[in-house]
Amino acid sequence: MLHYFDLKRPAKLGLSIDEQKSRWFKEFLKSFLVVFFVYFCMYLIRNNLSAAQPLLVKQGISTTALGWIGYGFSLAYGIGKTVLGYVVDGKNTKRFMSFLLILAAVMTLIIGVALLMNQAPVGLILVLWSLNGIFQSPGGSASLSTISRWTTTTTRGRYIGIWNISHEFGGAVAGVIALWGANHLFSGNVGGMFIFPAVIGLIVGFWGLFFGADDPQELGWDSSEVIFGENVSKADESAAKMSKWDIFKTFVMKSPWVWLLCIANVFVYVVRIGIVNWAPLYTVQQLHFTVAQGANTLLLFQLGGIIGSVVWGWFSDLLKGRRAVVSIICLALTAFVVLGYRYGTTPMMINTSLFFLGMLIYGPQLLIGVSVISFVPKNALNVSDGLTGTFAYIFGDLMAQVGFAAIADPKADGLSMLGMNLHGWNDTFIVFYLAVILSIIVLAIIAIGEEKRIRQQLSINK
Repeated sequence: MLHYFDLKRPAKLGLSIDEQKSRWFKEFLKSFLVVFFVYFCMYLIRNNLSAAQPLLVKQGISTTALGWIGYGFSLAYGIGKTVLGYVVDGKNTKRFMSFLLILAAVMTLIIGVALLMNQAPVGLILVLWSLNGIFQSPGGSASLSTISRWTTTTTRGRYIGIWNISHEFGGAVAGVIALWGANHLFSGNVGGMFIFPAVIGLIVGFWGLFFGADDPQELGWDSSEVIFGENVSKADESAAKMSKWDIFKTFVMKSPWVWLLCIANVFVYVVRIGIVNWAPLYTVQQLHFTVAQGANTLLLFQLGGIIGSVVWGWFSDLLKGRRAVVSIICLALTAFVVLGYRYGTTPMMINTSLFFLGMLIYGPQLLIGVSVISFVPKNALNVSDGLTGTFAYIFGDLMAQVGFAAIADPKADGLSMLGMNLHGWNDTFIVFYLAVILSIIVLAIIAIGEEKRIRQQLSINK
């Protein structure tokens, strides 16, 4: 069974470079569409839980229980990004993530059927939803791996930026699709909010198993570097002669750049999750918006994120792969634009600020993952990107959710940090600015390493 996910290397067809170039986009598009829609569907069976919460509470599941179910997903997702990332490395990542989508959809489907039959204890939902988190965890890294195999250093930023729209769009429409399925196919039963998106995931997952190739060599072509005249990196050359464990030890565990990217990702997630999780509650409690106005804040933030992902990915390509530099620019602008979010008083001011904040913060959120690609061989990309995600979800998510909650909760005592007792919504911005400053410092160090690598690559290509 495991051989089904091996990277196939058939005999070369002997096509000329010009012919391979002329057919490249069509074949790349097949694989790109798979990783785009598979990852899109992963968000359909992730964010549907948030949309289903009001109905689940009506069925007797407490808010506390829902919190534990959500945390079970996050914890499993964070750990799985590294563990399953290691397993997926060196495999056909397009096919592997399609298979994992199928497994995640099955978990979601079982929850939906159990809810439909009124046989869904909290413990069962917690276990199945955590398994869903594990199966989804390598999805982003696997997508980056497939795209990186098809592209080169100076083109992958724009394609990964476009791919990033998949989870922005999937997250935005997950609730609408889930609710439509429940109302039209299951008479409004909350089980339908799990069954309908799960069926969509199953269909897309099986399609992804058989459509497209994971890289040009699977078609009997040359590698993307040969096709587009880019030298293979020294890391890829060395990794080709090493075992998976040796690759992991040499290029991941002993790489200061991977660990620095992990740390930078923690601070970026504090900023991103600190906004996206709390904007509705902040605007309702602090600014006295209506519940509907508070909910609309997420739409503007996500819309900005969609545009930002494409713009910053493309811009980093123009700068010859200087992802850390572009990330620093985004964070510096974030520190300025957040003033509109902090001191704004009307829905127009807040939503405008959130649109630009989404556009800016999704720059480093995307580009940290792209930057990893330049420091590790392709056979270590999944576990390396997974490790940055593990740090983000376990540490960054913890601070952004639990830490911000402790500071903002008027009934709590606040949070002690750096000799200060932080309490109230205004004090959350102290943590926000601290995270921005620290992420810029770490990314500045990474930018030095990127610059050395880029100059070496340019001198080789000459």
